[in-house]
Amino acid sequence: MRSCGFIQHTLDEEGFFCVATEKALVEFQASRGLRTDGVCDIAAWSALVEASWSLGDRMLYLTSPNFRGDDVTQLQSLLSRLGFDCGRVDGIFGPLLARAISEFQKNAGISIDGICSTDTVAALERLSSQSGEGPGISSLRDTERFRATGDERKLRRVVVGQFGGLSGVARLISRALRDAHEIVMLVDEPDVAAHVLAANHFHADTYIGLEAHAEPACTIAFYAVPGFSSTGGELLSNAIADSLHAVLPNLTVNCVGMRLPILRETRMPAVMCSLGPFDVIAQHGPEVAEAIASVLTPQ
Repeated sequence: MRSCGFIQHTLDEEGFFCVATEKALVEFQASRGLRTDGVCDIAAWSALVEASWSLGDRMLYLTSPNFRGDDVTQLQSLLSRLGFDCGRVDGIFGPLLARAISEFQKNAGISIDGICSTDTVAALERLSSQSGEGPGISSLRDTERFRATGDERKLRRVVVGQFGGLSGVARLISRALRDAHEIVMLVDEPDVAAHVLAANHFHADTYIGLEAHAEPACTIAFYAVPGFSSTGGELLSNAIADSLHAVLPNLTVNCVGMRLPILRETRMPAVMCSLGPFDVIAQHGPEVAEAIASVLTPQ
């Protein structure tokens, strides 16, 4: 295991959570695509633990709960670049990754067990040194899925999630999508796990998350980590940003790739819309809802 040294040093030196530790935590959060609030919440702590693993440090296999870590991310990236479809590069060891490992082992002529042991890592590193540095099959599949849905001019299933303060906007978006004959689920819960469970079990084509804040800017986030970016999420976030600018030209809107749990663990193109300032968004709720819904409805 490797340690997050720049955080560990401050804790070892002082023995308590000081200004230096907070600064190091903010830097770590920024490097991991998390909210840079200097708070060591569940997401930040989980990221710290996952960052301690490097491929080859431990044996990886399908189990419950799933293995999570940077070693899993490395494994997914290597397999994807070699053309083995292991799903999204999310650092979570699921059934698709186990199947991809078995397929790789079969092609590499080593024991087929779906387990990433030292022999599998050695074979991966040997073959990867002869491959290029492209986006990999995971990114290509994500792009194909989004384009196929767009070409059909419909989104069969959409989940609209609301985390607090924007219930009215979420309901207006849901109503507009239903009027356009979309199948819509509205999730009005503060718990991220409830949104992930609903979207994945609903087999949604798209997830749209909403939250309000006081800062005078909006952030439309899509899932991205080094070596992988959700093409569908990125295209969707850019379209929402453009649509919001059209109805509220004074609104500052930024699109950014992040590793937020809601974006990482949902299995479809997803965006998280953090909208502010709250009073402006609330005042223009119908226009904001129409701008977001218009991106998701057939023209």
